[in-house]
Amino acid sequence: NFVDTVDLLAVAAPGATFLLNSPYDSSIVWEKIPGNMQRQIIDKKLAFWVVDANAVAAEAGLGGRVNTVLQTCFFALTDLVPTDEAIAAMKDAVQKSYGKRGEVIVRRNGVAIDNALSKLQQVEVPAEPSNPDSHGIVIPDSASDFVKRVTATMLRGEGDLLPVSALPVDGSFPTGTTRYEKRSIATEIPIWDPDICIDCARCALVCPHAAIRMNIYEPGALEGAPATFLSKEATGKDFPGQLLTIQVAPDDCTGCGICVDVCPAKSKEEVKHKSINMEPKLDHLEAERANFDFFVSLPEQPKADLKVHSLKGSQMVVPLFEFSGACSGCGETPYVKLMTQMFGDRLIVANATGCSSIYGGNLPTTPYTMNTDGQGPAWANSLFEDNAEFGLGMRLALDAKRADARGAVKALASDLGDLASEILDADQSTDAGVAEQRLRVEELRKHLAGLDTPESRRLDAAVDALIETSIWIVGGDGWAYDIGFGGLDHVLSTGRNVNILVLDTEVYSNTGGQASKATPRAAVAKFASGGKNTGKKDLGQIAMSYGNVYVAQIAMGANMTQTVRAFSEAEAHPGVSLIIAYSPCIAHGIDMSTQMSHQKEAADSGYWPLFRYDPAREAEGDPGLRLDSRKPTIPFTDFARKEARFAMLTRANPKHADELMRQAQQDIDDRWHFYEQMVTIHRTAEYAEVTDEQ
Repeated sequence: NFVDTVDLLAVAAPGATFLLNSPYDSSIVWEKIPGNMQRQIIDKKLAFWVVDANAVAAEAGLGGRVNTVLQTCFFALTDLVPTDEAIAAMKDAVQKSYGKRGEVIVRRNGVAIDNALSKLQQVEVPAEPSNPDSHGIVIPDSASDFVKRVTATMLRGEGDLLPVSALPVDGSFPTGTTRYEKRSIATEIPIWDPDICIDCARCALVCPHAAIRMNIYEPGALEGAPATFLSKEATGKDFPGQLLTIQVAPDDCTGCGICVDVCPAKSKEEVKHKSINMEPKLDHLEAERANFDFFVSLPEQPKADLKVHSLKGSQMVVPLFEFSGACSGCGETPYVKLMTQMFGDRLIVANATGCSSIYGGNLPTTPYTMNTDGQGPAWANSLFEDNAEFGLGMRLALDAKRADARGAVKALASDLGDLASEILDADQSTDAGVAEQRLRVEELRKHLAGLDTPESRRLDAAVDALIETSIWIVGGDGWAYDIGFGGLDHVLSTGRNVNILVLDTEVYSNTGGQASKATPRAAVAKFASGGKNTGKKDLGQIAMSYGNVYVAQIAMGANMTQTVRAFSEAEAHPGVSLIIAYSPCIAHGIDMSTQMSHQKEAADSGYWPLFRYDPAREAEGDPGLRLDSRKPTIPFTDFARKEARFAMLTRANPKHADELMRQAQQDIDDRWHFYEQMVTIHRTAEYAEVTDEQ
């Protein structure tokens, strides 16, 4: 897919060897590459070879991991080392690198190495090019001048050619630019079958890259739709007579397959056929491109009219975090995407350094974007050690600005009339209330345009602060449990209206898989190669001990409704809120296509209990803590044996692994009993109080 977007052969020397990983064999691949590439191959007299490394890896059971296949071909096409010696050395390296992960992994890599050369083919190069040139990344005319001049140049891999003067002076970059990348890296994409669909919205919710979208619209909106565009009648009483479509963005999907794993709608006639099914991308690419272009042109449901705080309602809001460069199947990004769907039109994010800062704001593109009204998240990245304070500072600054704006409104009350009291008394606890306040603020701007006093100028500078803003402090467990914990603990104690989202991968994912205080007992990680000997820090319990902090521990794959509800309750809480979100990572050594199902097993084993602690409930006499997952039904070992981080220790040191697993099970049992007692003690105290009164 890069042959059309990047000048791959610009650095090729005359007479060089060019190896292309491609699904097309030597007989047809020439006709699949653009004319400018053909011309370079001819003019530089390159030896052109092709291999379908993805097919070799898939047949060997390695999924999309093609490194050993391409490395084998590299040694076969060079004279650095005799091929037989190179293959033997590679197999020895595979044993050393992957031996701890099990004999199956070693054997699969060996099969891939053995089969690689049988798929390696030399391409006969014609005397003349036969195709038109590719013009690289296609940027639509609607894009900004900055995107056309700067972003597109970076996407072509030519960023070094940009002068310093082309870059923003203040370091701020426009949002919503990942939509121009069109990486098209998937080999399979999900295809929707509307005849089976039950409108559950689970596929859209769990998609890590916002590549699956859902919309409900009037039948008349289908005028001009492509012949391949699919729809069905929407179910439920909220949208009578309207149509529903689930649509994939084929060039932005990474092919992780999570949507298929969670889809509950199955065919009664065809085994394994669901409402969402992975199919070869090349068979559907052109049709789905046209379908997606039409889909994004459909009218959106007004957010104020939707039940945004429900699973289905949240997925009818266009995500304002899309097409990030996170790992395929990432466990973190579904939570970030949901956050933008629920609060994105008034969202400010303080982001700690880590995975979420890399896929959240790494150049050349930015996944945070805007809605059709130009509203969207503002995002800034801070350091590991001070992100909580960074976000708190945003809250304090906005509070001061809002107080200043309200003071100016009061000073101008005689000029503004009823508008002043309407603005000052506005209820912005709902999306409808925020929308109404926006209209009032626009009316206020018109009034201010006709005034020229110190008070009016003061208000004009701070008028946006009159609209409710949602502050979210976001980061991983390395920040929250370790390096930034001191600042986080301080913010928890302030009582200020900030929301904290901890994307808990239980390891330093971005820097190579080092153990953190969130790493569980018995797991293998860097700096814990013999299995971590201590238990996981209970960040939720620490936060609950303050008594006025809303705390939720969630796992989207375990309980999607609880996840949406926790975000809603956290935002509604007037003080500090903390959400700890279970975020499986490739460092866990699992099949990421099943990570949502795996999250359910984490909850079923008690390893990741789901709960919500709401101080408001406790103040009203109800139990503040609610356990949202049932008492453990499976042993921890049933969950852990599916993860390489636990299985590695079992193979390397079975006796020590057994002991740590026993202790880990005890950790789970003790924590569950403790949480049960927190609920029971509250209920017992409440009963005793009633009895005393009687």
